[in-house]
Order: sequence, then structure tokens, then C-alpha cells
Amino acid sequence: MEPVAHIRSDFSSKFGVPRQAGLVEELRAAVVFAPAYRSPEALRGIEDFSHLWLIWEFSRNRDAGWSPTVRPPRLGGNRRMGVFATRSPFRPNPIGLSCVGLERVEWDTPEGPVLYVSGADLVDGTPIWDIKPYIPYADCRPEAAGGFAAAPPGDKLAVSIPPELLARVPSDRREALARVLGQDPRPPYQNDPERVYGFGFAGLEVRFAVRDGVLTVVGVETSP
Repeated sequence: MEPVAHIRSDFSSKFGVPRQAGLVEELRAAVVFAPAYRSPEALRGIEDFSHLWLIWEFSRNRDAGWSPTVRPPRLGGNRRMGVFATRSPFRPNPIGLSCVGLERVEWDTPEGPVLYVSGADLVDGTPIWDIKPYIPYADCRPEAAGGFAAAPPGDKLAVSIPPELLARVPSDRREALARVLGQDPRPPYQNDPERVYGFGFAGLEVRFAVRDGVLTVVGVETSP
């Protein structure tokens, strides 16, 4: 198999990426096809669907190996569950699955047709193996049991971004950044109020600290 496309997103590393697709609908990304697949004919009819399935590779974990059990962040990172009962990236075959919103299609660009999507949980450059339409009658099961992840996590932290730092963030990225931070990007087992964390977002290095349930942004700089 070979990738049919790659994602173009605001995340330069795994840190900060929402732990599921759709948790931050304000995030915007683009699906850019490989040269061999830049055919408008291959996308005929796709604009009639509101959501798509992206089947992709955990490309940052190619050499990480796998374990029969993992520690899901939803359980605080302390309880172990079977890898096939989770969506952990550390799998025998590092395949990811994300449902994203299809915002629009730009048919005529220098890179061929480009899909603009919302809610993607992928690092910039992630290879996409396939794209399929989300079909509500087949893919939606309201009666399904969700196990230990039955309820969406929701925002966990209050977020404080000083105005002078917020001004450094492009206006169309500010709400998405605040939602990403509110999800608490830290590993679930870390709670050091003196520690400063950082991650790449939209060409910026965003640094923050967390104390008493409030995440405060302490730095926003252009990434080198």
C-alpha cells in the first residue's frame, strides 16, 4: 500500500493534538493528495457528504513497537487495558481512524483538488491511506456501549491567555488554540504547577503552565 494523501494541520508534533477527532471542531486542516491521486474524477460526489473517515498511519510511531496492554489517558494513565480495547497509537499495525467534517473542496489548486476538513486529530504531514464517506445510517449507532470512553471528556481546564500573547496568534486560530488548551494536553500523570510545557501550533511555539485548574499561557513565539 502507499499513501493517497497527507494532512496539512497546525500541529508540528504529537504533543497538543486532541486525543480524538471531533473534540475541537474549530481546528482546520487540509487533505493534500499525492500526485498519482490528484484526479477530480476520484472525488466525484464527495461534496455531497458532510463528514469523512480518514484512515491514516501513526507515522511517528513506526519503530515504537507495541504491547498487549496500554494505559489510556482517559483512565488517568495508570490503569492498563488491552490494546485492542483502546485507540492507542502503539499497535501491531499503527493505523488510525478519524471522522472529520468536510468543510469544502477546492478543485483547482497547484496541488490538485484539496479537501478542507474540521476536527482532525492528526500531526502535520501524517500519511493518509484511504478516505471514505461517513454514512449516518451505517456508521451511527446511538445505542452502542462506549466502555470506559462512553462520555466525551469536555474541556478540563480554564484557559487564560494574556492579551499581548493572544495578539500573536492569528485571529482565525485563537478559538481553536483555546479549545486545544482547555482539553489539557499534558500527560495525565503529570501535575507539576512549576513545570512549563510547550508545543507547536500554527507555526508558533506555545508555552503554558497549569495551577489549580487554570492553564495560563506564558509564551507565544514564532517557531524556528
